[in-house]
Amino acid sequence: MTKKRRTIALLMDYVGGDYQSDLRFGVERAAEAHDVNLLIAFGETLALPGTTAAAQNSIYHLIGAETVDGVIVAAATLCHHVGVEGMREFFRAYPPLPVFSIGMAIQGIPCVIVDNALGIELAVGHMVDVHGRQRVAYIGGPANNEEAKARADAYWRALAQRSLPLDERLFAFGAFSIDSGRAGVREILGRGGEFDALVAANDKMALGAIEELAERGLRVPDDILISGFDDAAIARFSRPSLTTVRQPIKRLGSIAADVMIRMLDGEHVDGTTLLGVELTCRESCGCGTQASASLAPPGPPTRGGALYLAGQRESLERALRRSVMIPTSMLDGWPGKLLSALEEELSGEAAAGRFLRALEAILDAARREGAIVEHFQGAITLLRERLSRPPEDGKDRELQDALERIWHAARVVVGSASVRTEGEKRLSVELASLYLSWSARSFSTCLSLPVLKRVMTSTLPALELSRAAVSLYDDADAERATMKPLFLMEGGREVEAPPLSFPARLLMPPGFMDSAERQTLVALPVAFGDTEKFGVAVLDSGANELVYDALRLQLGSAVKAAELHREMIRQVELRERLEQEKVRQESVVAARIQTTLAPEQLSVEGLDLCAVMRPAADVGGDYYDVLATPGGGWLGIGDVAGHGLAAGLVMLMIQSMVSALTRRDPGASPGKVLSALNAAVYENVRSRLQRDEHATLLLLRYERGGRVTFAGA
Repeated sequence: MTKKRRTIALLMDYVGGDYQSDLRFGVERAAEAHDVNLLIAFGETLALPGTTAAAQNSIYHLIGAETVDGVIVAAATLCHHVGVEGMREFFRAYPPLPVFSIGMAIQGIPCVIVDNALGIELAVGHMVDVHGRQRVAYIGGPANNEEAKARADAYWRALAQRSLPLDERLFAFGAFSIDSGRAGVREILGRGGEFDALVAANDKMALGAIEELAERGLRVPDDILISGFDDAAIARFSRPSLTTVRQPIKRLGSIAADVMIRMLDGEHVDGTTLLGVELTCRESCGCGTQASASLAPPGPPTRGGALYLAGQRESLERALRRSVMIPTSMLDGWPGKLLSALEEELSGEAAAGRFLRALEAILDAARREGAIVEHFQGAITLLRERLSRPPEDGKDRELQDALERIWHAARVVVGSASVRTEGEKRLSVELASLYLSWSARSFSTCLSLPVLKRVMTSTLPALELSRAAVSLYDDADAERATMKPLFLMEGGREVEAPPLSFPARLLMPPGFMDSAERQTLVALPVAFGDTEKFGVAVLDSGANELVYDALRLQLGSAVKAAELHREMIRQVELRERLEQEKVRQESVVAARIQTTLAPEQLSVEGLDLCAVMRPAADVGGDYYDVLATPGGGWLGIGDVAGHGLAAGLVMLMIQSMVSALTRRDPGASPGKVLSALNAAVYENVRSRLQRDEHATLLLLRYERGGRVTFAGA
């Protein structure tokens, strides 16, 4: 019997952010290396008790031993509102499953964090010690975020260590977003805070600050220096490029997965793993692009071929390893391979091009492993600085010229690889955005669940999704403990969903996750707003990151639209049934009126009369009457337009008035009776009842002598 593959869960607030994307990449790569399944569940940042965000975060409460063997929580992405206490309570829901925290230290829970304090101290110190700035402003993260607290404390500490004034006007809280960076600058300037440098607790807020300063006519770095934190991809391509504190985000994810596997194996693990950070200087602080300051000191170069590197081979490998941050261990030993290729190339013409071929292979592997290809420019800079020296003779000059040609070609190779990588990312984003705009139009027209299923059948494969299980809570289960599958897709094709309910904590129908191949799945809530939760969608991880959060909103909105449409149809049907019942009841009353008021005896001396009244399906104002008088009699026949009770009431008026007028004056003129009747009925129907019925009516007066007088039609 094949042993069941283990599954670990990664819980986070979002999958498309720079931090979240790199974190997810690190966890996923490590999961592949350990041959375990990965289930990524995301909702939103945790909300304070009593506030409304339960629907979007309902996915977190469904994760348990029924589906996974261990839980990794990106605590730094969930804690903005609830703080340490709230996260501690959040973690209590998962034991006896092993749990692990990323980005937040919580007592009793293994975690991995970066040295947040060191990062901010490096940034503030660089502004003051290197650039001589005296008034450094700061935009921090959310007040309840532990990483943000550590960074804020480090800011104040760095100022105090340099005997700079602690001016609270220069401090503002942010929300790790571009907009909050802009707002932070407005807040500081609004207080009258003057500053010549600004450090932000993440890159997005730093970029927002640059935008706000530019709108106010302040230039970076000419007027104000800026530094961020994280070294997100956008930091390298902003204008100016952003000086920032580089933290190994992918490495955080890979360590979390590595430690979780050890925990599943029953090993004892350390409580906290602390990773270092480093300052990366770019244009926003006035330094431009520089090699990292953390490189190892050079050793004395030696002459010729392999011997040229022999004296400093070990130190060069260490320096190269630190110059490029590789998120996983898949590329261990790349510096040695690169240096060996350089040695071979320098040893003779037979190995020409060996270094560039090795570099291209390493760049290709690094790209797959999520490394920032552009960082290899720093590796080339390091090699050039360490291996160059003034030529002492013709042979040295020839060697130096060869090295310069190699460095130039290497920079072109790295640049091309970097552009190609970023181009592929941009194309992926553009295609995802295009397909999402199409899917948004399709989902917006889903007015029923069958239509929604057809839309998912055509839309999900276009978004590069091949597996999907969308399940909705069972309407019959008020506790929301069970779900029914709505839509299943395997290999890009819809498959028939079993009609049976299953426990909601399974997230998907039993057997859907069973596969001989290792897999990564993304679970997201199908919800609308903050209060309405409909179910869960589980998708494969092959799509662009933009797709998942967009689908979360689109699916929730589509199910809500279908629910509203279904309720509208139910209300219309109910109204129609009530209307039909009203008509039926009116018809019963109208039929009773007609049959009750019909004359029981048809008797006028001198005439042979025959008549019968049988109400039709749509009864109304059908009328006839026979009224005997001493000198003969009256006959009346008519019809009120329309059907139902209203027509019956008008008919009742006509019958009553005809009876009253002819009894009072049996010899009256039929024309005068009809005119008097019409005036009275018109007043009642048009003015009092505000209705528009009309009637046809014939009145006939018979006299025993055989004379007949009539009026009407």
